[in-house]
Amino acid sequence: MIAETVCSAVSAAGLGIAVVTAYRKRLLAAARIAAYALVPLGLVMTGVVDWLADTAFSPTAWAGFGVLGLSWVLFATTRTVERRRGGTRKERKAARAAAAPEAAAPGASVPSLGRGGRPQARPAPASRGEDDFSDIEAILKKHGI
Repeated sequence: MIAETVCSAVSAAGLGIAVVTAYRKRLLAAARIAAYALVPLGLVMTGVVDWLADTAFSPTAWAGFGVLGLSWVLFATTRTVERRRGGTRKERKAARAAAAPEAAAPGASVPSLGRGGRPQARPAPASRGEDDFSDIEAILKKHGI
């Protein structure tokens, strides 16, 4: 009974502030204040306030909150231990991928799925001139210049 009265008073006060704000030509702010002011009234009308009041004085509800807290502590502890043991998620995936055998064709002596991509480029022959510019020439030849 008291909770409903307090929520109604808060809503009435909020709507009064919204009217004053609208009078000052700040309509967007007034609409936002009115929206916030109507929340407690809506909670009273839907029965959420009664449910919360019943929950606050229920030992079963508090025991349920304790169980939820214990569950959260266990979850956080297991996550911490998992992170300390296995490293990051990427490291664990890399370890699993390394442990898995590579795919090979039946009867093949070499795995068929090796490193793919372009064939390796041949190194550029060293110039016979000065050694100072040989590295630069190799880089330019590599890029086709």
